[in-house]
Amino acid sequence: MRQRIASAWSFRFHVEREAQARFSRLALWMEQSGAPEAVVELARRSAEDERRHAAHCAALARDYGAPVSEEAPVVLPEIAPHSLSFSQRTLYELVAACCVAETVSVGVLMRLRSVAGDERIRAVLHELLQDEVAHSRLGWAYLAHVAPSESVAFLGRFLPDMIEATAAEAGQPTALTPEDDDPALLPHGVLPHAERRALFASAMRDVVMPGLEQHGVPTGPAREWLERHGLG
Repeated sequence: MRQRIASAWSFRFHVEREAQARFSRLALWMEQSGAPEAVVELARRSAEDERRHAAHCAALARDYGAPVSEEAPVVLPEIAPHSLSFSQRTLYELVAACCVAETVSVGVLMRLRSVAGDERIRAVLHELLQDEVAHSRLGWAYLAHVAPSESVAFLGRFLPDMIEATAAEAGQPTALTPEDDDPALLPHGVLPHAERRALFASAMRDVVMPGLEQHGVPTGPAREWLERHGLG
């Protein structure tokens, strides 16, 4: 059990390091695209948030027995297809990272904060939750900025890829063990597998899909993907 918890916090550390680099790059891309300065500044602050988050996750991983290297370089590939234009790739990465991934993260952190086993873990989860709410809003704000002047319908066919990547980033174990569904994980800031699936599905169904549709992104392919994977 302790190894499972340590592995989860170690995995989060690497996700937060990647998020720090991604937000730094997105701030630059949005600035080059002529985005409002307030949105660009939010991306810069988000990068700094993720740096703090990574430090918290590294400390907890070490405490549970999984040392991590905070000096290791981050390799950050572009996730948007190169066939898209620069402005489309910028929008793709913001929607994938913020509207999808960060929105899911908010639901997970709300659940975990409510059952944290000690004050330290509760404080870390509370800080992460407050920041992830802002990171999610960044994506929705940029989508709202772009949608009136550019077609965003192209995103629809890529939504299954974004959702699949977010599911993998959520730390879905490849081989389940009894420990992966043990409620004893919850006080340590780790969701059991069944709850993780349920929260992922509800975030997609109740928040992400309606939000994208409101801005003109067709969600049919995404809803089909969710149905095929038992998450619809």
